[in-house]
Amino acid sequence: MAVPRAKTSKARTSRRQSINMKLDVSGLVTCSSCGNKVLLHRACPKCGFYRGKQVIIPDSKV
Repeated sequence: MAVPRAKTSKARTSRRQSINMKLDVSGLVTCSSCGNKVLLHRACPKCGFYRGKQVIIPDSKV
């Protein structure tokens, strides 16, 4: 079994760990009716459209 020759430095350890801890952008898409960035499979909070249909009445229009 392989044995490391020396202790791994804190800089090398944190550099390796930081690569795996990066946050990736969640699935954002542009709304087809207003162009707002919206999470996938959710109604647009700005205009209330989902897949080209009005499904909710947004708070700004009430």
